[in-house]
Amino acid sequence: MNHLSLIIKREYLTKVKNKSFIVMTILSPIIMIALAAVVAYLSQLNNEKVRTINIFDESGVVRDIFKSTDKTTYNVLKGMSLEEAKVLSKESGSYGLLYIDKFTDVKEASNHIKFYSKESASLSLISDFENKLNKKLTNLELQNNGVDIDKIKESKISVNIAQESFEGEKTSKIDSIIKLVFGLASGYLLFMFIIIYGNMIMRSVIEEKTSRIIEVIISSVKPVQLMLGKIIGTSLAGITQFIIWMVFGGLLMTIVSLVLGVNMLEVQTPQQEIVEMASQGADFKFYFESFKMSMENMPLMNLIIAFILFFIGGYLLYSSLYAAIGAAVDNETDTQQFLLPIIVPLILAVYIGIFTVIEDPHGTVSTVFSFIPLTSPVVMLMRIPFGVPLWQQLVSLLLLISTFIGTVWFAAKIYRVGILMYGKKPSYKEIIKWIKY
Repeated sequence: MNHLSLIIKREYLTKVKNKSFIVMTILSPIIMIALAAVVAYLSQLNNEKVRTINIFDESGVVRDIFKSTDKTTYNVLKGMSLEEAKVLSKESGSYGLLYIDKFTDVKEASNHIKFYSKESASLSLISDFENKLNKKLTNLELQNNGVDIDKIKESKISVNIAQESFEGEKTSKIDSIIKLVFGLASGYLLFMFIIIYGNMIMRSVIEEKTSRIIEVIISSVKPVQLMLGKIIGTSLAGITQFIIWMVFGGLLMTIVSLVLGVNMLEVQTPQQEIVEMASQGADFKFYFESFKMSMENMPLMNLIIAFILFFIGGYLLYSSLYAAIGAAVDNETDTQQFLLPIIVPLILAVYIGIFTVIEDPHGTVSTVFSFIPLTSPVVMLMRIPFGVPLWQQLVSLLLLISTFIGTVWFAAKIYRVGILMYGKKPSYKEIIKWIKY
């Protein structure tokens, strides 16, 4: 085990002292923050622009529904022809002209409404126009039919079904969304960590193998110790890099926000006005309370512990397979045929989580895949927020650990033979022979 600690230390220091590692550790957050700052700055400039829209309503029934806001100014045009209104709008630099022709039948009003502009109009703007016109013309048609609009408004009932478990625990429909977001974030983080640092382990093995350094190392170290040392050392380097990214990225974001005066956490979007209008509705308070209750009901301690254990277990499991692939080949080109069986279970786990866990977290499919070690790190993490019995979590974790131990043995057999094989492109049949040695 003394050799193992030395290998871990060597792998860790080799990685963190590597020039490309240092450059990417520093450069990656700079690039990401720079891109975010540019997007936030441009978005802020775009939102500071005030649109001027002319309304030419010859019908005289809808002009009062357009109220100016901080981002949009409406000018009502009167006493001119359509051509004069178009020329005026074009010469004054207005964003566009909304024209409503005279109509006798409200049901045919859609054929009498046009929007003129120099360029293609914003989709959100046109949708906003259509929503306002739909509401106004619908009310007008109801009034023409003798319907009292005020009574309709007074008669509207908003139903929000309260949800509660048989044990008395209150839940809401927002719960599923929050739980799905947590599951997707966990799965995506694990997926990216495996892809990035698993490939790093594989390339490290290939480099040492092709440089023949491995022949010297293997003479004094057991293959399984060498493989575990590479996996753990590279993993620690990856964690170090991730922590630096978080800290350095947070500092850069704060500095950029102060210098440019841009809050990158509050990037404005074209749909902001729609969202703000929705947030002023009567249901907003209900949804806010539902969100607050959902966060309180989340088993945070269970999620944190499970995330750490399943994340580490899943990463070590896949890393051992990456190390075995690196030992079996002489170059990265030959790795493609072996990488697909590794990537497919990860992708399958994410799809299982999205399409089955969210709808039926305790169903047969979700439960079965949360016990299969190649998919359990993702699927089980998606199920836990919905309330998974502790015994199921422990069984799944034990299966994951047992499979990791078996995979290490399996990978070490390949590693032991493949690490000294040169000049021969391996196949699955050849690898099976190595395992039997």
